[in-house]
Amino acid sequence: MSGTVNPFWDFSLAVYGRSGVPALCLSLQDRRGVDVNVLLFAAWAGLECGVRLSEAELARIDSAVSGWREEVVYPLRALRRRAKDEDDAFYRRMKAAELEAERVQQDRLFAAAGFTPRPGGSAELAARNMALLVPGGDPALDELTGVLDGR
Repeated sequence: MSGTVNPFWDFSLAVYGRSGVPALCLSLQDRRGVDVNVLLFAAWAGLECGVRLSEAELARIDSAVSGWREEVVYPLRALRRRAKDEDDAFYRRMKAAELEAERVQQDRLFAAAGFTPRPGGSAELAARNMALLVPGGDPALDELTGVLDGR
């Protein structure tokens, strides 16, 4: 799918580029085991597509990328983290490879869902979708919702 137009990837780059968002996402990833790509997908579905995901639908979509995440993204992340303070050139290559693997994962999420941007989305829908991934809630999720809502 390389080169495919993917409005979800564009959304992710824009949101992740906002101040504070990377730290919030990584906090949820490291403390709660949340896949940031799936979290951003849940936000995109609600905010840009007007879709309220069910647990079953989110699980179905997640299963389309779980093998890639486990076999490609996680090992690249481990290599990048291992190299961080030891070899800068290798670290940069692993960081680029991890980002490309995440883009592939997002292409697969986009294809598996079949959603397209349309009017009717809201930060409330995005928050409900993201909450499916963080049982019991989390202050970082609340802050992320605030960012998406323009607060």
